[in-house]
Amino acid sequence: MKERIYQKLKENLDISKLEIINQSSIHAGHTENSGSGETHFKIIISAKELEGKSRITSHRLINDLLKEEFSKNGLHALTIKIF
Repeated sequence: MKERIYQKLKENLDISKLEIINQSSIHAGHTENSGSGETHFKIIISAKELEGKSRITSHRLINDLLKEEFSKNGLHALTIKIF
């Protein structure tokens, strides 16, 4: 999943910084999560398309790009930090 997230963001945004951190292990027990999968991620990102946008607009853009990961591939939670 980490690689799919990376590819979708890189293909759609002009990124100057991107870090993707799997945080699934710290959510063990949450919504039947054993902590061993890829369900919770943190994204640290800086991209041209996010400059000057409100935080909610930026988060919506990223969530829209990753909607298939949420709906079909088991992504449960995403923390987004924009620089």
